Amino acid sequence: MWRNSATSIPLDWTARAFGVKNNRMAPRRESQEEHGRIPASLCEARNLAASARAIALLVFAAGCSETLDAGSNRPHGLLPVDERNPLVVVNDGTTDNWGTEYAVLLANSGGSPLVGIIVGTSSPWPNLDTNVTGTRDLVAAASKSGLKNIPDPISSVGAVLTRPANGNIDATPANRSEGALCIVDAAKRFALPYRPLVVATGGRLTDVADAYLVDHSITERVVVVASLGRLSNTGATMGPPNGEMDPWADTIVTSRFRYVQVSAFYDQLQDVPASRLSQLPSNEFGAWIAAKQPNIWNLAEAADQVAVAAVGIPTFATEVERVAPGNSGDSGANAGPELAANSNAPGWLVRQVSGDAAINRFWAALLNPNTFGP
Repeated sequence: MWRNSATSIPLDWTARAFGVKNNRMAPRRESQEEHGRIPASLCEARNLAASARAIALLVFAAGCSETLDAGSNRPHGLLPVDERNPLVVVNDGTTDNWGTEYAVLLANSGGSPLVGIIVGTSSPWPNLDTNVTGTRDLVAAASKSGLKNIPDPISSVGAVLTRPANGNIDATPANRSEGALCIVDAAKRFALPYRPLVVATGGRLTDVADAYLVDHSITERVVVVASLGRLSNTGATMGPPNGEMDPWADTIVTSRFRYVQVSAFYDQLQDVPASRLSQLPSNEFGAWIAAKQPNIWNLAEAADQVAVAAVGIPTFATEVERVAPGNSGDSGANAGPELAANSNAPGWLVRQVSGDAAINRFWAALLNPNTFGP
């Protein structure tokens, strides 16, 4: 397999994933106009039986073959992954955005199967107990309302990674955090050669990088989609939001994984405006959303649900370009590497999104009684 020697990322993975030979990279920038329920995660051993059933279902759906027809298996949007890929969500706080709510709703209405929820900490959300309790309350409200196949949140403790003195990624000591082990486990159980596991992040990339340090082979089975950074004239930065929290993890992820950065946001106050509170479903999940609504941050860059929406809503990402990471900084860096536009690069950058596409899909799931089961 040919590899990019600078990044160690397989360059032919798109061709393998879609069953296409002699794949050619996408153009530098592509717009939407030009582009023409499985069980919860088995990060815990008690769910082993559910995993076996999930994998059997996926294999059966693929016709007992590892390679699907190129036409039927092409991505539904501009990105290399879509609503058919199994999804692990990594986040920290529970009140600043609707990231996990999007994930559980999409998983119950034809979107990405949700196989893991990992909860960590960050500088804005330093209390792990508070973060985990909030996510457990969300999951409880969703389950009581009839939403299915929602995994129990995994509490993850992992220190920010430190760049070794020699700058060698593989010399970085692993945290072996609970989140990293969950990602490794979910990738082994749910990823298929043509449909990798997606890890959608709304915080620091520590657990994802740590998963690589635990098991280098995981990069063959995982695509990372991160709500992170800001657009630049030449590509994007890997600073705020989220990129400044663990710059060395940023370097590891962009150097080793198939990476999609979503640096386009929208007004998340329009997800659930006060004028629509009366339309929420009359169940525990509707009550959860109503209680949380006043606490949502009035800050577009806090809308970490863009990572989940980019995967689960094919029309959400409307402009995408290929990017490559630059050189990593020294041990005192306060941001990850710059991403530079390059039509032959292995990474993806989402430059524009449709907030309307996300909001309409969110409410379609909320208002459909079938979302919450019989």
